[in-house]
Order: sequence, then C-alpha cells, then structure tokens
Amino acid sequence: MTADVVVDLVIAVLLVVAAACAQRLVADLRTLPRPTSADPARRQPSVSVVVPARDEERTLPLLLDSVRAQGPAVTEVLVVDDASQDATAEVARAGGARVLTAGTPPPGWTGKAWACQAGADATTGDLLLFLDADTVLAPGALVGLLDAHARHGGLVSVQPHHVVVRPYEQLSAYFNVVAVIASGAFTRSAGTDRPAYPGDSAPMAFGPCLLTSRADHSAAGGHAAVRADILDDAALAAAYHRAGLPVWCAVGGDAVRMRSYPGGLRQLAAGWTKNIASGASAAAPSASAATVAWISAHHAVAVGALASLGTALAGRGGSLVAGSPVLWALAYVGIALQLHWVLRRTGSFRWWAWALFPLTLLAFDVVFARSLALTAVRRSVPWRGRDVSLADRGSPEGVG
Repeated sequence: MTADVVVDLVIAVLLVVAAACAQRLVADLRTLPRPTSADPARRQPSVSVVVPARDEERTLPLLLDSVRAQGPAVTEVLVVDDASQDATAEVARAGGARVLTAGTPPPGWTGKAWACQAGADATTGDLLLFLDADTVLAPGALVGLLDAHARHGGLVSVQPHHVVVRPYEQLSAYFNVVAVIASGAFTRSAGTDRPAYPGDSAPMAFGPCLLTSRADHSAAGGHAAVRADILDDAALAAAYHRAGLPVWCAVGGDAVRMRSYPGGLRQLAAGWTKNIASGASAAAPSASAATVAWISAHHAVAVGALASLGTALAGRGGSLVAGSPVLWALAYVGIALQLHWVLRRTGSFRWWAWALFPLTLLAFDVVFARSLALTAVRRSVPWRGRDVSLADRGSPEGVG
C-alpha cells in the first residue's frame, strides 16, 4: 500500500471523525421558541430581571429597551453596578432600571457572582432572570423563556445568538462554536428533563441568560455556591445538578441575541482568554473528548489541504504532503461546510469565517495557548481591570 493510498484513507477517516463528533455534540441543538403572546388562561409569575454590570454604559440602553418591551410579567429591573468607572449607573436609571451598587466583592468572590447574589437578595419576583448587559431580547422572548421554565423547571439557560458586526469579530467563530458544543448541553442524553446526566459529571449552562425560580436558586445555594468560579454559569449548573434540579439549555435564535466584545480586538482576546481554557477543563468528559477530536480533524485537514495547495501553486514536482490533492480539496470543503452549518445556528458570521476556516482556527489556537499559559503559570487572568484568580475555580462546592 503506497503512502498516497494510506493518506487518502486517513483523509476519509478525518471526515468521518469530524462528522461523527459534530453529530454527537449537536444531536439535540435546539432553539428557544418565541411565542408571540402569553397564554391568558395561565397565571404568569412575576419576574425580577437582574443585570450585573461593570462599565456597560454602551450596551445597557439596548438591553433595557428590550426588557421594557416584554410586558407586565417583568415586575422589576435591577442593574447591579459592579464598581463601574463609566456612566453605567446613570444610563441604567435613565433606562428605567433600579440601580444597586454592589461594592467591592468580599474575599473569595468574583465580581459577577457577588453582583448576581446581591441582585437576587434585593429583588422579590417569583422568578429570577439573570441577563448579561450585552444581551438583547426580541419581543416575545420572555414568553418563550417562561414556557420553557414551565415545562422543564430548574434552571433554563440560553446561549444568545452571536451578532457579529466588525471584521475582527469574525475571529470569534471557533470560540463561539466550541462554547456551544463542548458544553455537552446538546448531546442526545442532555435533551431530557432528568437531573442526572449518565456518563458525565454534570450539565452545563450559559451565563448570558439564566431563568430560575427564586426557590430553586436558593435550594441550589444561589450564586454564593459559585462565588469563586470564573465560569459561574458552568458551576451554577453543577450546583443545580447536586441539588437534584434539572438544567435545560437552548440557543437564542431570533429570540435572544448578544454582541460580544465590541470594544476591539484586544477586548475580544481578553474575553476569550478568560473563558476558553477554564471552560475546557469544566466541560463534561465525553463532550471534551469529542470536541478535541473534532478540532483535531479540522487542524489536520487545514494543514494537509494548505500544503497540497501550496505544492500545486508552486508548480514543483513532488508534494509537501501525501494523498490526492482532489481528496484534500474535498476534505477542506467538507470541513468548511460543516463549520458553516453550526455557525449559522449560533451566530451571524460572514462567509469567510467558515470558508477561510484555517484563519479563524489560527486565532483560536493563539488565544487558547495564551489562556492555557495564564492558567498554568499565573493562575489568574486579567479582565476589566481586575486579576481574576484561578486558584480555587475547580472546587466543586465553591470556596469556603
């Protein structure tokens, strides 16, 4: 058997692996439905909206306008100002929200967990809706969230549709996909309402949009249970899991959207540096393994296809890589189309984010390597003017 034949078989295996892993990870990818109106026959619980905010004067107006459009179920909107250096508090008040100054987090608390817990303690609604400041709800989105909570209970978590505006934001493509698929939230076993997730440690959740009853939030220990965790969303899902409460996830589709890191390339790199390596360690083992295999197949095809193309363009005899150039080209197209299929369900990425996937994959590699280095060496990551400690993020019960 020649080297070319062996490599051709490897190419076929890579495509099968990528397809199988994608099918495993997004077998139950579901979008939050957006009903147009609430059922008048059903009593709607009161909803307290809690928005932890640090230097969010630019994003709050869009969020607060969208919350006001949700109707009378929203009985209060509380913006918890986490030591902002800009006009966050003034903008929040102008938008009709009540403002609570969180103050300096106590030792052992992250700023966001402290703000969320303070907000929960200062509100009175039957349900708590935690929203990141860069999230926007479409009209009727709250009805969809309430319907999901009525069906599933526990913690309802939505990963917003990632709105991409400026060219540099396209580099979030792989981060966005990995955040969704590595969570394990959309595997077939995770599509049930059962609190237990056979074969995995715990379910995952997405922090930008979380809906729960006040009683369940308290039963799970609230945000106090995750006070030291950088990935408070994943830790909160684990806390619900330990309390025997279900976690149900969806992607936002047209109902819930966000624009992450509009402040430039440096903000994008800092944000994903904070999240991505810690997220990899917190993900369920089977989802992590499938994600690693999926990403590895993308790397292999990118390197092989580009090497084959380079040889063809140079017009030299021989090749930098074995295998049929046609098969490498087909593999490249197959991987690109697969990435496109997932991206269009999770964000508004342009064609080149998937057609030129080696470029967006390289951006992922660089930031992931930086995140791993900071995690392993410094044990902290910089974010919004603070050094966030990683020393105790792995504690299953939070930090005492």
